Amino acid sequence: MEPPPEHGRLRAKPEKKGRRPPAGQVKKQVKMERSHVEDDIATTLSKLHLESDRITEGTALCYDDRMAEPYCTWDSRFPERPERVTTTMHKIHDYGLLDRCVVIESRLAVKEEIMLIHSADYVERIKSTEKMDADQLRSMAANYDMIYLHEKIYPACCLAVGCILQVVDNVMRGVVRNGLAVVRPPGHNALSDTANGYCIFNNLAIAARYAQKEHNIERVMIIDWDIHHGQGTQYIFEEDNSVLCFSIHRYEHGDFWPNLAESDCTAVGSGSGKGFNINVPWNKTGMADADYLAAFHNVLLPVAHEFRPQLILVAAGFSGVIGDPQGNMLTLPSCFTHLTHMLQPFASGRVILALEGGYNLRSTAEATCACLKSLLGDPCPMLELPYVTKHSALESISTVIIVQRRFWKSLRGHETGNVRDNAVTQVPRARMLDIDRALDRSMLEVMRPVAPHHTGLVYDDRMKEHKNLWEMDHPEQPQRIAQIHARHQELNLLERCQPIPAKLATEMELQRCHSPRYIKDLKQSQNLKPRDLQRMSAEYNSIYICPRTYECALMAVGSTFNVVEAVLTSQVRNGLAIVRPPGHHAEKDMACGFCFFNNVALAARHAQSLYSSKMRVLILDWDVHHGNGTQHMFEDDPSVLYISLHRYDNGMFFPNSDDADYDKVGHGNGEGFNVNIPWNGSRMGDPEYMSAFMAIVMPISYQFQPDLVLISAGFDAAQGDPLGGCKVTPECYAHMTHMLMSLGGGRVVMVLEGGYNLSSISESMTTCTRTLLGDTPPYLERLSPPLPSALDSMNKVIATQRKYWPCLQLLIPEMDSQRRMLKAQKPSMWSQQNEPPIRRGSIWAQTDTSSQGRPPDSASLYSVGTMDTQESTYKGESPGETSQSRGPSTISLQSNSTQDQEVEADPQRRKLSLWPQAAPPSSSIVESEGGRSSGQRRSSLWPLMPSETEELHHQARRLSLSLRQMPDVGADSADTKPRSKAKVTLGGVTSIRPANDARSRPTEQKESDMSASGSSKGQSDSEEEDRCCRQGRCPEPPAPIFTLTSGPGMVYTVVPLTNCPQLRAVSAVPDRGLDVWQACEECGAEGENWVCLSCYKVYCGRYINSHMEGHWANSGHPIVLSYADLSTWCYGCDAYIHHEILLPIKEEVHRLKFGQGMAS
Repeated sequence: MEPPPEHGRLRAKPEKKGRRPPAGQVKKQVKMERSHVEDDIATTLSKLHLESDRITEGTALCYDDRMAEPYCTWDSRFPERPERVTTTMHKIHDYGLLDRCVVIESRLAVKEEIMLIHSADYVERIKSTEKMDADQLRSMAANYDMIYLHEKIYPACCLAVGCILQVVDNVMRGVVRNGLAVVRPPGHNALSDTANGYCIFNNLAIAARYAQKEHNIERVMIIDWDIHHGQGTQYIFEEDNSVLCFSIHRYEHGDFWPNLAESDCTAVGSGSGKGFNINVPWNKTGMADADYLAAFHNVLLPVAHEFRPQLILVAAGFSGVIGDPQGNMLTLPSCFTHLTHMLQPFASGRVILALEGGYNLRSTAEATCACLKSLLGDPCPMLELPYVTKHSALESISTVIIVQRRFWKSLRGHETGNVRDNAVTQVPRARMLDIDRALDRSMLEVMRPVAPHHTGLVYDDRMKEHKNLWEMDHPEQPQRIAQIHARHQELNLLERCQPIPAKLATEMELQRCHSPRYIKDLKQSQNLKPRDLQRMSAEYNSIYICPRTYECALMAVGSTFNVVEAVLTSQVRNGLAIVRPPGHHAEKDMACGFCFFNNVALAARHAQSLYSSKMRVLILDWDVHHGNGTQHMFEDDPSVLYISLHRYDNGMFFPNSDDADYDKVGHGNGEGFNVNIPWNGSRMGDPEYMSAFMAIVMPISYQFQPDLVLISAGFDAAQGDPLGGCKVTPECYAHMTHMLMSLGGGRVVMVLEGGYNLSSISESMTTCTRTLLGDTPPYLERLSPPLPSALDSMNKVIATQRKYWPCLQLLIPEMDSQRRMLKAQKPSMWSQQNEPPIRRGSIWAQTDTSSQGRPPDSASLYSVGTMDTQESTYKGESPGETSQSRGPSTISLQSNSTQDQEVEADPQRRKLSLWPQAAPPSSSIVESEGGRSSGQRRSSLWPLMPSETEELHHQARRLSLSLRQMPDVGADSADTKPRSKAKVTLGGVTSIRPANDARSRPTEQKESDMSASGSSKGQSDSEEEDRCCRQGRCPEPPAPIFTLTSGPGMVYTVVPLTNCPQLRAVSAVPDRGLDVWQACEECGAEGENWVCLSCYKVYCGRYINSHMEGHWANSGHPIVLSYADLSTWCYGCDAYIHHEILLPIKEEVHRLKFGQGMAS
């Protein structure tokens, strides 16, 4: 792995020892090193091959009128009737959707294809119905549960299978992107040799096996949202780990058809298929949009990212839509648009829906059209309010996570406290609803006219005129937008976008967020001389000003306004603003962090001025730096939800303010409308950002239901950025963009903020643009578990925000509590031991009494399970009763979970900067006699750099150190005697144990082969280590090669890792120096102490009180050094490490302990 530039091995040969290399030589070497790293990043990003990607478009639709021929001859009221598909096809035609589809010719499936799932005897038995009379058909049907047979049932079944296989072929061959098969009879209840529940052949099970056989597909995901559990599909694949079955269905503790214990969440598969069956059982009726979406956000999406399907098949039953006589649910058609949208980033967009159940004719037809709209790429509709997840749904989802997280790493880590510690949170009981009116409202939004153009884009070369007159290599440079624009042109994205003209914002428009005095002061900069501009720049934090700065800042704001107006007036569906200077650090009366006017904040106010002050705006800020200016402008405003994902490093990362921490939630009316997700460490990448989106960002945003989404799109968290130190890939940015596009009716505007690696920002923003244009997001590599410090941050955010947002109130006990429960063999919350015996019931007859005597598709006033949905109400106003009905509820939660104590701010810590500011000629900083500045420098975004002389000295030192022989860790250990006399032995034997998790202590000795790193995923050792290093993540620790016994003068011998990806966390030795005899800051212990190489705090090791381990868990600082034997441990790698950048620190510690440096 290429070392980070600041610690990289310089390639030039150093001068002789004791002499400094010439300044020009060192500068040239540093430039070459930076250029080399930049080239490596560009090479890595170029592997995306965006320019060669062929865009697969089109949605297949397959149907055959012959499937409407069979019907139940002895019962005209049988729910599975021909009108189900004919009504659906008429609705598709009436909405004009049929003309937009690629109509695929149907065909009959052949016997060999059907026998991929079903036995030959069973197929012949069904085929024999073609020659039976009515009495024989009825007699044969009586052998099955809820089945009718007809003389044309066999060809209809063959057509149903054949239509789906036709769609599979066209999708897999790249003819179309996705598809829909409107078929009957349904299939998901059919077993391999038994018809069941209206189903004869298991259509999707056959399709899955067919895709694996004919198209070499290895992993298929079947998603079943029919109200009835598809037990047939589950039984067929329960021992198969190549097919993941996910089902959301009505269960009611076994009282609902098919009345099987296997329909509960404890049925996880068996044998090699264990963990590849996931059931989400609803135990109450009345489940609505928020409940289904919560199941997707918390279970399906994380698991799908881990499983990485190559094809997604959806058993699209719509018996859960409002008005269905069998479902008794409140889900609207618009909800299924969102569910379909969520699936499309997977499997390269290869998503196929096949009609299953649905017995209210209009509900089924409308919901099918809603899904088809999503497959065609239309924006997701707004959802109805109130949007609150029911307590019963949260219970079911929580139980699923508890059961499944032993199989899926993606479900681990989010622990929200013990189940009993959570207060009951509920929505009011169901109301009497007019089904037709509810469907009318939903479809009015679903069928909302679509803008003629996909994406509007604004860019103007004049914004390049803002430049630094004194530092030409300043990171906020004009080339940022120029290269982004050029990359869009290379990929032919400009011609696919609708051009939006740039304009200058007016002073009156600026005053919506900024003070007149500040605007006036900045305006006067246009006429200042360079000397005065430099002095004015120094008055702000991380700011440079030139004569064209004011006009460029006006253009950045005005251009963003134009994109917002184009989106809100339906000229374009979404928009993109390639603008500079950035804006999210700008305060009301102060420039800050390269920012002058807050572009996104002003855009939010501009949108509200055009339409309504109550317009709901979501601002999602994924810039690596916290948007302090944006937060301060809206922290008391409930109409704007601000969510920020940023590096915080316990206050040590710019802007160095406690306002960026997780506990800052807004105040006054805006309490709960500010959500900070702070990362306490570097190297955060795709796993951390995607986990935060699925667990926090999207659930909260859905409950908020914004009218407009503004993205503060800083790309300085991208891999290779010199300021961010994170590892987010362009693919991840595309997936986050796709998720946000489901909000606000698709009205999304992306505005450029930071990002200072030209290659990274260009590739990242182009992938976002392609996603906005409707392209399928690029393939995302398997997500490894998030870093422990990231999980800690997310759990703190959830614990803080859950009282405002019921969607976060999952009832998941801590892992330790769960283990204790299981160990004590107490009945778990999902145990069925005390449930009443399950009776065999009818799929049709089990309807509520309120629907009896009424045709299944009746649209009269209909009470949806009021007894089943009766639940306790909120301890406060419900969202539907407040003036801000879409906002967080004012629920008072009782929680006994303890919060981690905040890390105390070190008063001596040096605040960080984004970029060093050149001092003006008349600097107010006065030097003391020792040559040090007596004034305190302002916090800034870029780390304060030493003077040129000091920098040359450090570079020369690194050059000389690079030629030193690596010191022997074992020798150090032998020569070093810690002050503590305590020894840890077990019967005279010291055991070296491999770590089982990332919480291993530094004193656990490990031995490893330098050439290999262990892998828990079946990969070769070298491949695993290379993969981990490429991802910026730590390789799994190797198992020890041998065990050493202890005795007098025992020396521990290990071979440290030399390619740790966490080395960027190492900071320089603080000016105050080191105290190698310092006691533990937590308990005062003097033996076996370690110093953190990020913040230089000192804590004791495992065999004392494990306080250094606690420091790692809280701060995320991974690398520590032992004051006892000078060994260095990385918690992220779970191994000892060694690298040349550690030598100066070890040299200093050795000198302080023994009065002399280490031997060369």
